[in-house]
Amino acid sequence: MTLNEYQAAAAKTAVYPENMKTVYPLIGLAGETGEVAEKIKKVLRDHHGVFTPESKEAIAKELGDVLWYLAAIAGDLGFALDDIARLNLDKIASRKERGRIHGSGDER
Repeated sequence: MTLNEYQAAAAKTAVYPENMKTVYPLIGLAGETGEVAEKIKKVLRDHHGVFTPESKEAIAKELGDVLWYLAAIAGDLGFALDDIARLNLDKIASRKERGRIHGSGDER
């Protein structure tokens, strides 16, 4: 499955008010990202950083929710996920070529 195929399938399950485009999925993305962080935190705290098959599966499910919300935001803004992925890899490759991977700021 490509990212665009995923995005199209995910869009069929998007149920939120038209006037909440981008805002509703952004709030969902923040919440789901926090859930990923919480699951990883608990592995660090309770299992000394050892990821069990069960903890990995639970994290994968939350990452899927993150992906769903990313797909929704991108779609609401008229972007295809394949294009966003390509743009991101191009940006990172450019930084690497210029020796600018480290540091901060969008325009390094």
